[in-house]
Amino acid sequence: MPLDPQMKGVLDAMAAAKAPPFHKLTPQEARKNMARRASQGEPEAVARVEDRRIAGPGGEIPVRIYTPLGDGPFGACVYFHGGGWVVGDIEMTDQPCRMLTNAGACVTVSVDYRLAPEHKFPAGPEDCYAAVNWVATNGAALNVDPARIAVAGTSAGATLAAAAALMARDRGGPRIAYQLLVYPATTSALTTASHREFAADNYYVLSRADMEWFWGHYLASDADRSNPYACPACAKTLRGLPPAFVITAEFDPLRDEGEAYAARLREEGVPSVLKRYEGVTHGFFGMPAQLDKARAAIAEAGSALRVAIGG
Repeated sequence: MPLDPQMKGVLDAMAAAKAPPFHKLTPQEARKNMARRASQGEPEAVARVEDRRIAGPGGEIPVRIYTPLGDGPFGACVYFHGGGWVVGDIEMTDQPCRMLTNAGACVTVSVDYRLAPEHKFPAGPEDCYAAVNWVATNGAALNVDPARIAVAGTSAGATLAAAAALMARDRGGPRIAYQLLVYPATTSALTTASHREFAADNYYVLSRADMEWFWGHYLASDADRSNPYACPACAKTLRGLPPAFVITAEFDPLRDEGEAYAARLREEGVPSVLKRYEGVTHGFFGMPAQLDKARAAIAEAGSALRVAIGG
């Protein structure tokens, strides 16, 4: 399918700006470039937004808590931003989190986990697992039902959400009811057809060279490449994981590994729904101010959350 016209407009504007690809930057330069990206538009109103800091394994973890209208207790969506474990923050995903809060009628807790290369694997997953534990333990104070907790994220954040689900299963809790995985990176092998298709073309936001750069900064050793908390596809079994909704994008090097993970979940007895959005690239979910398909994907994800963890 050809590029969605709105998506092409975004890509053409990015190409005209001549921003260098991730793999040609230092992590610090990449973070500055991400901070200058397009506005998310007027923030969608929610009932309440609160910034807090919670205890984590390596110090305090900043979180942003979005509460919807209503009486509760609500389900909770613990959300992890993307950015290849190297860039990104809770500001970058403020608008999608607001929209998910309203569409899903759930409390969304956005987590500012530690970033690589300053904090390599397993710092990020351990922070994310700690945040899920905190939500489960503090359900009453958050007006959240601890039996209705979902994990969610985009890209590297989806990888962290999948890892948190694996960690909760392997460590005996807390119970996770659902996982929303938007174009997750599930393996560092980078050998799929979609990785070959987008190996070197940074017009489509993300290339295989960028993914090599991200994995190189994130992992502490080659042994980490077989650790399922870094690469969820390496898990010996996916049985016992919560139901999943996996979203992929047509023009994305991560497309095939995300779709393979969804298929494997189903094969191993985990209810899993896969939706590929045609004509869009990696990162589209975070562009609701520019893309109708981003708004549609967020609405669909919110509806899935409402069904899975709603009251």
